[in-house]
Amino acid sequence: MNLVYADAYALNPGDLDWAPLTSLTSSTLYDRTAPDQLVERLKDADMVLVNKIKMDRQTLEQLPRLRYIGVTATGYDIIDVKAARELGIIVTNVKGYSTDSVAQATFALLLELTQHIGLHAESVRAGDWARNPDFSYWKKPLVELAGKTLGLVGFGDIGQRVAAIGRAFGMHILVNRRHTDTPPPEGIRYVNQDTLFAESDVVSLHCPMTDENRGFVNRGLLNQMKPSAFLINTSRGALINEADLVEALNNDRLAGAGLDVLSTEPPSADHPLYSARNCLITPHLAWATRESRQRLLHEAAENIRAFFSGSARNVVN
Repeated sequence: MNLVYADAYALNPGDLDWAPLTSLTSSTLYDRTAPDQLVERLKDADMVLVNKIKMDRQTLEQLPRLRYIGVTATGYDIIDVKAARELGIIVTNVKGYSTDSVAQATFALLLELTQHIGLHAESVRAGDWARNPDFSYWKKPLVELAGKTLGLVGFGDIGQRVAAIGRAFGMHILVNRRHTDTPPPEGIRYVNQDTLFAESDVVSLHCPMTDENRGFVNRGLLNQMKPSAFLINTSRGALINEADLVEALNNDRLAGAGLDVLSTEPPSADHPLYSARNCLITPHLAWATRESRQRLLHEAAENIRAFFSGSARNVVN
């Protein structure tokens, strides 16, 4: 069977061994594939791997040989899963590979907002300490996390890991989640959305994006937050109404934001959040540690191996 990976570069820009995949079957790996190249490149494929390339019904209907799509990510909204099911195409994803890495990145953003390590390291390199009359200085207020309240929207694997790290810092944990039929873990309180945004010193988003929650972090919720609070998003950019966030930051209604995701990726060169006050933006890299990508590659190969055996795993459609 022929396997084509349409956008392989993000998973492996050259630091991993492709053998777990290429040893399974005849494989063609493209670093990137433009929309107008997609059908031509996939027309002889029995199996396809994609990371961010969208495959809608029109595309799928032009690929009569296709029997398997492996999404090399957890989210699979790029695939028309209903059309795939109707066409007899199995769709799988990979769960849990980036839990530790995304939790780590969540706190990397938060710690930069509260401790400003990068800012002060650059200040020292620029000679500010050498010229300073005092043994110590700080260019922005420093914030201690112990005793602060961390509010988590979503409580899957990543949200739970972030909660554990927050507790290790001595933070109080609030959680807003869809399912509250079982009691929360010790030290965690389930609350509604309004309470979470109003009471938290830090709000961190860890939920999938749906049609219902697109842009739900809007002016109304942002206005409920403490002016001293921080917003962190390592989930999906479109969860936030970005114009409302710009307004909140620039009018001192929010102390800062740390964003690893934006609604359009890559963003335009003049995105308004670039110049928003105290807004840190990283290029959707929370998932991308070498260890995380190695697990992703291994699990993608295991999904294909299971498909070959007739016992497909991690099927989403």
